[in-house]
Amino acid sequence: MTEPDAPAAPLDRPLRIAYSPCPNDTFVFDAWAHGRVPGAPALDVTFADIDITNGIAERAASAAETSDLDVLKVSYAVLPYILDTYALLPCGGALGRGCGPLVLTREAGMDLTGRTVAVPSEKSTAYLLFRLWAADTLGGGGVGEIVVLPFDQIMPAVRDGKVDAGLVIHEARFTYQNYGLHRLADMGEHWEATTGLPIPLGAIVAKRSLGADALRSLADAARTSVRLAWDDPEASRPYVLEHAQEMDPAVADQHIGLYVNEFTADLGEDGYAAVRGLLTRAAAEGLVPPLGPDALAFP
Repeated sequence: MTEPDAPAAPLDRPLRIAYSPCPNDTFVFDAWAHGRVPGAPALDVTFADIDITNGIAERAASAAETSDLDVLKVSYAVLPYILDTYALLPCGGALGRGCGPLVLTREAGMDLTGRTVAVPSEKSTAYLLFRLWAADTLGGGGVGEIVVLPFDQIMPAVRDGKVDAGLVIHEARFTYQNYGLHRLADMGEHWEATTGLPIPLGAIVAKRSLGADALRSLADAARTSVRLAWDDPEASRPYVLEHAQEMDPAVADQHIGLYVNEFTADLGEDGYAAVRGLLTRAAAEGLVPPLGPDALAFP
């Protein structure tokens, strides 16, 4: 991680960025999106769930499809597939403690061996954490069929018996009891207990073709936007609630409190160790390609 010696020249056009409508992302980017970050380029924002941005980044990195998006919020799980094209920014993303995905069931204490499990994506950090947990706890049997569903359909599917269990993310941590469901396991608790590291969830990446100066400038802008949000939380509330759809404001506040923390402002040594640890373990299980030694380095 290298801090720029002087502000980089601003882009001569709006920066095209895609992030989710979830409260943590809108909270983080509110100041920047509304022109309150001095010297930062204007933002042209596209809202997209992370499974969509994961696909955009993968297709662009494999040259299967071009994308005019400069910056994306993606899962850490896709980094091994895209780092030749995109650089990981050292700020703006989601890591933390006590914020991992949950496995939910209709019946308390269900044995998942051979069971059908709904997941939000097979290219998500949540899925990697789930697979690492299953490898450690279920023995040789493993789970049965994996079904990919949009995250907002997973809890209803478990409740209605369409699947045996569901892997949930986002605000489902706070609302699953409303569906009469039970928490079978917390992927974050398992990760923290076995590694001592924070839980890597979502990353901010930017096209390497923007150049090193521009990338450093963007990182500075993202970091400043985070700090401005902390300094005046009420300023972001209209933007957060506008895009949180029907979420209770109290749940939105919980969501922000859980996912926006010191690692959002700067990954730091523990943050980078968590990302590399996750992807190294996942590569050892054959879930992702191995990372090169300098793959996570920031210009």
